[in-house]
Amino acid sequence: MTTPTHVPVLLDRVVALVAPALESPGSVFVDATLGLGGHSEAVLDRCPQAHVVGVDRDPHALELAGARLAPFEGRTTLVHAVYDEIPAVLDDLGIESADGILFDLGVSSMQLDVRERGFAYAENAPLDMRMDDSEGPTAADVLNTYSAAELARILRSYGEEKFSRQIARAIVRARETEPFTDSARLVELLRDTIPAPARRTGGHPAKRTFQALRIEVNDELGALRRAIPAAISSIGVGGRVVVMSYHSLEDRLVKGAFAAGTTTRVPHDLPVVPAGHEPPLRNLTRGAEKASAAEIEENPRAASVRLRAVERVNTNPGVAA
Repeated sequence: MTTPTHVPVLLDRVVALVAPALESPGSVFVDATLGLGGHSEAVLDRCPQAHVVGVDRDPHALELAGARLAPFEGRTTLVHAVYDEIPAVLDDLGIESADGILFDLGVSSMQLDVRERGFAYAENAPLDMRMDDSEGPTAADVLNTYSAAELARILRSYGEEKFSRQIARAIVRARETEPFTDSARLVELLRDTIPAPARRTGGHPAKRTFQALRIEVNDELGALRRAIPAAISSIGVGGRVVVMSYHSLEDRLVKGAFAAGTTTRVPHDLPVVPAGHEPPLRNLTRGAEKASAAEIEENPRAASVRLRAVERVNTNPGVAA
């Protein structure tokens, strides 16, 4: 199996955002998408009081991250779980609340760099795409069993693919001859189906379809929709949640959840917000922050990142309580 590599995105910025919440002895940092452990390693190194709870649904990532974080023995706890299960993970560990939580969303280096996982369209591989490859349907299962209408829906909704219906019909026709098993055949079908003018713009013609399949196989948006409010509910006063998104669907969900927690519910025409009705969160970023040109040149995977962060400032009731 290919050995994955890992260059953490916005590493210094992430550490700078969470560090103020990790200054007390026994402070807890939850890396909700541990991956290969790059962000957690930096937090452990630069925040000596912090204990890291590393969560990942990919057992292979947990194994590799465990080896990377071995020098910090006693300060790490690694858990096999999906990130929308953070409250249950903390409860199982007897942790009342977290001080910092990080989400580095989307597909990780662990998955992209290992050809056998089937996430990348640049080379032929089995159509798997499961972040936890020990359970659940694969991308091949989706292609071979979904109706044309269902395929068109996920391509349009999750891949923002303009030619979703044409592609879906082509997939259904092709699988009648032979089921889909590898990425090369799907990429060839996409090249043949998407009109030539559209193929010349917007990057690789398979990009949107592969994104849609990956999101469907792993229920990424459903899990994220549950995870952000769960994370907000899991931090105490002074706790911080940092989220890095890589496409508009993710960022839209994060933006909405953060806006709900940073906006008061009282009428806008009141001159003063009554005590006890202040929003429970405050923004730590102005809108979504992006990577610098220098970082993108060094690490092309940072090109699409959008970073947002909030801090809990009170325990007032509300959507984020």
